[in-house]
Amino acid sequence: MLIHPWDAALDDAEWQEWLASHDHWGVLAVNNLDHAQAPLVLPLHFTVSGNELLMHLARPNPVWPHLEAAPEVRLSVHGDYAYIPTYWRAKAGGPDEDGVPTSYYTAVQFVCRPTIVDDPHGKAEILAAQLAELQPEGRHAAVSVDEPPYGRMLPGIRGVRLQVVRVDAKFKYDDANPVEHRQRVVCALEERGKGLDVGAAAQQRRRLAAVGDWRSYRARA
Repeated sequence: MLIHPWDAALDDAEWQEWLASHDHWGVLAVNNLDHAQAPLVLPLHFTVSGNELLMHLARPNPVWPHLEAAPEVRLSVHGDYAYIPTYWRAKAGGPDEDGVPTSYYTAVQFVCRPTIVDDPHGKAEILAAQLAELQPEGRHAAVSVDEPPYGRMLPGIRGVRLQVVRVDAKFKYDDANPVEHRQRVVCALEERGKGLDVGAAAQQRRRLAAVGDWRSYRARA
């Protein structure tokens, strides 16, 4: 993922706070054992536990031999995205049609070392952690290897623990452009208000407040 200096996370807290405020739903990419074939890509929920990401997948999933052989995998999360049309990005005083379109978005990618969990108690621990995060209201049976309903279903899944090696985070909201330009686009996003426009506008407003003029910010940093 290309990350320009003006798109980079200001610090670890920025991407951590963004991730905490969004659903833990992402895409796991695993290299194919056959290098002539495309990588395997799996959409899934995950749970953050310290420096690990926890998840489970069905035992029949075709990913297992590829995941078992993979020294590293990548889990990608994105959100607050919006298309920015040409006429929003025209230079001041120039024709609207001379503007260049772009996309705004936040993306957080984790490079990880995977460990597959087949021990029933280890799988129960992962499933309990995921239920605690995704279903905090409870209203589910205790996750026990010896009791129904989970005891009889645990053999049908395998757990995965991903140890985070590196995090690449990108906040692409035109920070290198003048403040007035970004303010104008924020207003246009809020006025259009479709899809994730409001979230993209909120991220741009937040980055505007934190960064201001990019050249001045870089000189201070």
